[in-house]
Amino acid sequence: MNSTNNRYGEGDNSYKAAGELAGLTLLVNDFYDIMDDIPESKRIRDMHPNDLSESRKKLIYFLSGWLGGPRRYAETFGPISIPASHSHLDIGHSESDAWILCMQKAVELQPYDALFKEYLITQLRVPAERIRIVCNR
Repeated sequence: MNSTNNRYGEGDNSYKAAGELAGLTLLVNDFYDIMDDIPESKRIRDMHPNDLSESRKKLIYFLSGWLGGPRRYAETFGPISIPASHSHLDIGHSESDAWILCMQKAVELQPYDALFKEYLITQLRVPAERIRIVCNR
């Protein structure tokens, strides 16, 4: 999924670079599979339900709109405030780092352009940090 237009963050360029909904589905499935497999993510995995079907769908739909594509999360679940929706959890640096680690490993498995991979992880650190700040009591 190489992109000839590296202007990520503009319009739907990031959404397209991620492979649109099909690409995001692959990314999110790999992300949660990795979360199930690596010991560093046990604590954050335990914050999720056993059945990850809805968690997967919510993350795919969130990323769709967040990356400039269709706002499927809002269409399906209503408006979202990322920090507020996680405020009931105790998320500190180690949990935020584990989440990013799972996402980095998942991103590496995708056929994305190298520049997009770097861009995506850099951008994902922003909501991860906002969640950590709100949730770290």
